[in-house]
Amino acid sequence: MANNLLSLAGWYFLPNLATGYLQTFLYTIFIRAGDPKPAPGSPRFIRDRKRVFIFVILTYLCYTVYEADYQLRRAGDFYQDLGVPHSVSERELQSRFRRLTVQYHPDKVTSGSASDKAGVEAIYIHLKLARDTLVDPAKRFAYDRFGPEILQWRQSKTIRDFVITGVQRTAAYYAGSGGVLVLLGMLGYLQQGKFWRYIVMASLFVVEMHTMMSPTSPAVFDSVINPFLLATGWRPPYLPFQMLELLRKLTLTFFIALSQLGPVLQGPQVANGDALSVQHLDRIDALANATDQEVSRLAQLELMPFGNDQTSTKNLRMSLKEWLVQNTIRNDPEVREAIKTVLDRRRQQGHIGDSQSS
Repeated sequence: MANNLLSLAGWYFLPNLATGYLQTFLYTIFIRAGDPKPAPGSPRFIRDRKRVFIFVILTYLCYTVYEADYQLRRAGDFYQDLGVPHSVSERELQSRFRRLTVQYHPDKVTSGSASDKAGVEAIYIHLKLARDTLVDPAKRFAYDRFGPEILQWRQSKTIRDFVITGVQRTAAYYAGSGGVLVLLGMLGYLQQGKFWRYIVMASLFVVEMHTMMSPTSPAVFDSVINPFLLATGWRPPYLPFQMLELLRKLTLTFFIALSQLGPVLQGPQVANGDALSVQHLDRIDALANATDQEVSRLAQLELMPFGNDQTSTKNLRMSLKEWLVQNTIRNDPEVREAIKTVLDRRRQQGHIGDSQSS
């Protein structure tokens, strides 16, 4: 988990940091001394930064792929530990283990310190575990597809048991991952390439399910990938569980790279759904400010004749006050209702007075 968190942090912080340093370094190399360098924010600076950023993301993507494969090679597998090919038969496996026993059996170690003997004993126990796993057809089938974690599945004995347990764990993994993608999409994150994320996730799920349930390894492993690796000698052949683990890591790095490259490749107006609206609002705000300045200027021009004439200014103020009273206060529904009530009361009082006088 800690490695995954560090990898995610690296994806979000290292590319931007490396882009700045690399762009400065490239300007130092390709721009002659004394010539002006593109200013930050200028069109050329933005264009160059975009290209450098894409190069950094792709380079980091290749590095993470190499790192994931390196971790797989470093962890190894039971076949490599025993020094046998993936197609080894039970008889050849037993013969190979007997030869290794001569070298690593604790009883064969007669010299050396206690720590050396403990190390040899640990190696022998590991080799014996590898032999016992690969000799059992059910465990070998499960190991090829699910990896060493099957050693913890104590309740699984047959191929059917291993397949059911593996399918349940895989389905839970993809259900949780898919739920996280949907939740992030609902919250407005990871909007770039959202459709392709779902397609890749669903495709990988189908590949894993097919690999788990197929009685043989996928044909692409046996006929394309592993023969190529054997011919080139680049690395030992993949087991199905190693290839699936690598594909999972590639999927994660692909999602992160897509979220980083999407806004850059599509441009700010297309990548960010709010960018275009923000630009429109900025234009409206600028137009409103210009209109306000023009209105203020025209008002000052209209009021210039009253600047030095106190009588005209007083008359203007009285006229504005009367206009405000007539058009604002008296037009208010509550004020009009109150005035009507007062006038009705006065009329009634006037009628009563006239009746009493008569």
